[in-house]
Amino acid sequence: MMRAAILTISDSCAAGKRNDESGPAVEKALIENGIEVHKRKIVADEHDNIVRELRRLSDGAGVDVIFTTGGTGLGPRDVTPEATEAVCGRMVPGLVEMIRARGLEKTRNAALSRGVAGIRQSTLIINLPGSPKGARESLEAVIDILPHAIEMLRGGGH
Repeated sequence: MMRAAILTISDSCAAGKRNDESGPAVEKALIENGIEVHKRKIVADEHDNIVRELRRLSDGAGVDVIFTTGGTGLGPRDVTPEATEAVCGRMVPGLVEMIRARGLEKTRNAALSRGVAGIRQSTLIINLPGSPKGARESLEAVIDILPHAIEMLRGGGH
């Protein structure tokens, strides 16, 4: 079984000023697709905190894939892509190409997403948008190929 972690990146959610809606939306979609959610956490939009949490989740939490939600836009505090790139040894641009292509079917604003996907050791990390609807739709764009991706990360064939 595939194991996942969800990291919501939001200043207002981390401060308790707003409820996290995107994390639960992603969790629901993962469970509906037979993926076990091992951990869900919220952190503020701070590069070093995001890096620290991505390292912790990928290095010792026993998860196959980490989904981040939030911090992928053009705002001055949107640093999720940079934090993800800082911890990944290899990038997987095809996944976010699929996500953006699906998003463009719904809204031209999807072109403004800067999300990335990459690999840290044997963990896949995928950035999703911060809105619950955008996060869920983005996840739906790639969820069917995740089992094969994780199998390859575990040393399986192509």
